[in-house]
Amino acid sequence: MKLTSRSFTDGAPIPGEFAFCIPAAEGRVCLGGNRNPQLSWSDVPAGTKSFALICHDPDVPSRGDDVNQEGRTIPASLARVDFYHWLLVDLPAELREIAAGQFSDEVTPGGKPGPAAALGARQGVNDFTPWFAADETMKGDYHGYDGPCPPWNDERLHHYVFTLYALDVPHCAVAGRFTGAGLRAAIAGHVLAEAKLTGTYSLNPALGG
Repeated sequence: MKLTSRSFTDGAPIPGEFAFCIPAAEGRVCLGGNRNPQLSWSDVPAGTKSFALICHDPDVPSRGDDVNQEGRTIPASLARVDFYHWLLVDLPAELREIAAGQFSDEVTPGGKPGPAAALGARQGVNDFTPWFAADETMKGDYHGYDGPCPPWNDERLHHYVFTLYALDVPHCAVAGRFTGAGLRAAIAGHVLAEAKLTGTYSLNPALGG
C-alpha cells in the first residue's frame, strides 16, 4: 500500500497552512491554518473492510519545564515521547482520498466536536486535550486533526508521521473518547497493510522549519 499527499512531500517540511502554529511577525508564534493535509492511497490489499489513520509526532520533549521558555533551549538529546495529532477510524473500504481541509480547516479553541466525523468516520481525542487542560481559554476535548505546534526553543526538528492502516474489520473496536494508545491496541491483529508518510516542522528560527 502507498500513501501520498499533494500538500507536502515525504520527508519535506509541512506548510504552515496545515500547522496549528506558525512563526509570528511579532513575538514568537501565532495560529496557523490548521487544515488537514490532502492524502491519497493506492495498492490496497484484498479483504480490506475499513481504514484507520494515525498522525503522531515522536519528537515531543519528555519534560515540559523548558518548553517555550525565554532564555532556555530544549536540547536535542532530551528523551522524547509520542504526541498524537489525529486519530481517525471507520474510513470506508472504497475510499482512496481525503481532501485538504475536509476534516479540519481552522484552529478551534476548546477542540472540534466528536467522535462523529465526515464520511461516516469517527475521530479520537488528540494530545492537545491534555496539553491545554490547565488553560481556561483553550481547554476541552480536541477531536480530530490539529496540526504541528512544536516548541519554538526546541533544538530538534519534529517529524509528523501519517500512518494509514488497512483493516480486516468494518468498524474499529474503540468507543467514545478514544486515545492514540487505545486505537493502537484496538487495531492490533487486524492490520492487513500499512503505509507511512512523514513531514517535518519546526518553529525554531535556527532550524528553519
